[in-house]
Amino acid sequence: MKDIIFKVISNELIAKNTYECKLSGDISDITASGQFVNIKLDGFYLRRPISVCDAEGGVLTIIYKVVGEGTEAMSRAEAGTEWLTLTGLGNGYNTSLSGDKPLLIGGGAGVPPMYMLCKKLISEGKAPTVILGFNTENEVFYKEKFEELGAKVIVATADGSVGVRGFVTDAMAGLDYTYFYTCGPEPMLKAVYNASATSGQFSFEERMGCGFGACMGCSCKTKYGNKRICRDGPVLVKEEIIW
Repeated sequence: MKDIIFKVISNELIAKNTYECKLSGDISDITASGQFVNIKLDGFYLRRPISVCDAEGGVLTIIYKVVGEGTEAMSRAEAGTEWLTLTGLGNGYNTSLSGDKPLLIGGGAGVPPMYMLCKKLISEGKAPTVILGFNTENEVFYKEKFEELGAKVIVATADGSVGVRGFVTDAMAGLDYTYFYTCGPEPMLKAVYNASATSGQFSFEERMGCGFGACMGCSCKTKYGNKRICRDGPVLVKEEIIW
């Protein structure tokens, strides 16, 4: 874990209320897909935890949705803006358990960590299928990016405006997969848990104070005792989760 300065390279709107931000800085502590960073913004007491979408060549890519004052301030950041950022947080996904045909399921703000994970799995010779879940067509992002990696991509929208009508679980029906990885809002994760045919790994979204395990503000109960989402997670395996 390091607290270092990242400089904004670009900060662009890519879908409804959704921005892709590229930053330059030391990414050496980002070692696994599913990790996150915690960004300090001027004028705000608490940092903003954001999933890592990609980290390569000294460039950190994050994707965030404007949902409050903090992310609204982030959306106004111009090239050259500097953010003090804690990196290398969280445990990330374990790809050794994936089998040959892993299924990746991302919902909304849970889509970004699937991208770095997809790159990793393909580099290991796996053939992932990716389900991207959104409410409506104007919220869809990164479909083409996943396809460029060589993954099979299925889009699901709640209103049926594009792709499969319904939720990610509707898109899961009938798929053949060896293991799964997922990230998204908790109701989606619970639905995936109930619909899944194999073991898998879940990345939980949680409000955090410190982001590295000191404040205990993001603790949750598991079958193996209490765990801190920021330090012991955000990735938990299916068999340990208590809903």
